[in-house]
Amino acid sequence: MTESSSTAVLDAPSATFTRHRAADSALRALALFVVVRLTGMTALALAGDRPWALLGRSWDSIWYLGIAEHGYGARTLHPGPGLLYQDLAFFPLYPALIRSAHTVLPVLDAGACGLLIAWAATGAAALGIHRIGLRLHGPTVATLLVVLWGVLPHSVVLSMGYTEPVLTALAAWSLYALLTGRWIWAGALAALAGLARPNGFAVAAAVLATAAWELFRRRGRVPHRLWTGALLAPAGWAAYVLWVGRREGDLLGGYFAVQRAWGSTFDLGVGSARFAKRMLLRGDAFVFPMALVIVAAGVLLFALLLLDRAPLPLLVYSGVLLSIAVCGSGFFESKPRFLLPAFPLLLPLACALARTARTRPAQALLVVGALAGLSVAYGTYLLVNAHRPL
Repeated sequence: MTESSSTAVLDAPSATFTRHRAADSALRALALFVVVRLTGMTALALAGDRPWALLGRSWDSIWYLGIAEHGYGARTLHPGPGLLYQDLAFFPLYPALIRSAHTVLPVLDAGACGLLIAWAATGAAALGIHRIGLRLHGPTVATLLVVLWGVLPHSVVLSMGYTEPVLTALAAWSLYALLTGRWIWAGALAALAGLARPNGFAVAAAVLATAAWELFRRRGRVPHRLWTGALLAPAGWAAYVLWVGRREGDLLGGYFAVQRAWGSTFDLGVGSARFAKRMLLRGDAFVFPMALVIVAAGVLLFALLLLDRAPLPLLVYSGVLLSIAVCGSGFFESKPRFLLPAFPLLLPLACALARTARTRPAQALLVVGALAGLSVAYGTYLLVNAHRPL
């Protein structure tokens, strides 16, 4: 037997064992994640009336269901002077998935199909997040990363008929593809992410920035797959923005005019700073100070991510999402939801908890338990008592 064949024989069981450990770790993380989310849904069912309606037909969910059932242009609201709410502000991937699911499963109504898609996407996102954590830091950090994502204060959104689960699933697997050099997969998933939400462009930004770095590092000698992935990445987002612009009679500016009519603009944080000042000086509902704390925590976590020298795709993706949340005006109470897909921000916490778990497991368990309790209680409060759009 040659040395190379001997090595191959010796390596095979090891590789199989490693794959088995990775699968076991992923299943364990997913099980813990499901337990946390089911606990939150149980608390909601005990505290509120019609929990399924709260999860499947609340706020933005109603807009998405309307698009799925009737197409664009069927719903317009005039909530106040200078404001015009059009369904064109909502990107098309999630309504298209709802419509497809309803076609395949006609026994389910559109709301149930929306929840089914959101829950499936949440599971896919958890597995993608675990895979990234496993590649970077091993099984313990990977499991904690998934659990921390599941116990965020606004993680109740992951159980609702919203688009954050779809975006996070596409983002996680696109970023994993980037980390493993699968450029076409990264670009294709980024294109789909761009069709899911306005801030889905963050995934394309990560692909483009990583491609630019590889071009610089290799002095232009890169495979054609990199060029293909980079070209695909922004295609979904750009296609929808241009489609809305054409429909509105302003190819490049039409979509942004629709967003301005909703009161949403990118003003480098001026509007958010003014709102925060009014809130702090006059006092306001509990939701707004909590949103301010969560966004501030996001900024701190991004600084820690930078200090940890996280991979470039994760830094760009998280940085773009954080910039949109901090620098955008309008719907201040929704900013923590906008940060839900920014799971790489949790990596420093997951690493710190993993170190604590090795030496003081009781303390680590206490921290995770406290965060889970906060998540369940605050998520229930948001849906049952706050009466604020998420």
